[in-house]
Amino acid sequence: MESYRNIWNNFFNYLKEHWNIKDFEKIESEHIQAYMDYKIEYYPSKQYLEKISAALGKLEIALKLFAKNIHGVKKEYDFSIRQTILDEARDLKFVANNYHNRAYKNPETLISNLKNPLHQLAAKIQHEGGARIEGVALIKSEQFLGTRLDNITNTQRGIIFTKEKGGKEGEVLVMLETYNELQNYLLKKPKFKINRQAYYQDIIEAALLSNEIAEGSHGLRWNFAKRRMFEYAQAGCSYEESLQQVSYEMKHNRASITLHYL
Repeated sequence: MESYRNIWNNFFNYLKEHWNIKDFEKIESEHIQAYMDYKIEYYPSKQYLEKISAALGKLEIALKLFAKNIHGVKKEYDFSIRQTILDEARDLKFVANNYHNRAYKNPETLISNLKNPLHQLAAKIQHEGGARIEGVALIKSEQFLGTRLDNITNTQRGIIFTKEKGGKEGEVLVMLETYNELQNYLLKKPKFKINRQAYYQDIIEAALLSNEIAEGSHGLRWNFAKRRMFEYAQAGCSYEESLQQVSYEMKHNRASITLHYL
C-alpha cells in the first residue's frame, strides 16, 4: 500500500506541474499515457516500470470505488494504455521489445493541420529543436540568445534557452523563420504560453486529419532524434559520437538513451 501510495503521489505531482490538474477524478487515459512515456524516457528498471503500471491499475480501481462510495454514481475509468506501453518497453536495457516507433511519418503535415497558430509554433520548436513540452509551454523574451551557425548542418539557427524536466537547462536550436515568428509574437505579448491539454487535444485532431497515429507532442521529439542522428552522420561524425551529441541536445546524459528513439 505504501509503495503504491508513493507512486500515486509522484503521479499527482506530475499532473499538477505538467497538466495543472488538481482534481484527480479528472484523470483520463491520455494522462496515464503521458506519464508512462515521461518515466520511460529515462530508462527506469523493468521492475520499477512494472510497479508503476500496477499502481496505476490500482488507481483505476480506487477511483471507480471512490465515485461509487462517495458520490453514489458509477464512473468509468480506463487506464489499460498503461499495460500496452509496458508491453512495448519490457526490455529497457537496450531497445524495447515490441518496439513502437512514435515518430510521425509526416510531421510537417501534422503541424500544419493544428488549428491553433500558437500550437503550430510550439510544435515547430519541438520538431526542430527537440524540446520537451515543458520547454515550449511557457517562453519569455529573456530566453532568446540570438543566432549562431549550426556546425552540423552549416546553417544559421535561432537559440532558445529552456529549462526542462529535472531542472535540466540548455539551448534549443530552431530554424530562423520559427525563431523570428516567436520573437515577433513576444513583441506584442509579455510571454508565449499554451494550455497543455488544449495542445494535446489539438495534436490528436491534427493526427486524425493527417492519417497518423496520435503520439502526443513527444512524437515530435522522436522525429527530431532520428533527423538529428542523420545530420550528424552526414557531417562525418561516428555513430557513437552522434548518439552522445544527440543525447546532449535532448538534455540527456547517456548516449544509450538516444537508442530509445532509434
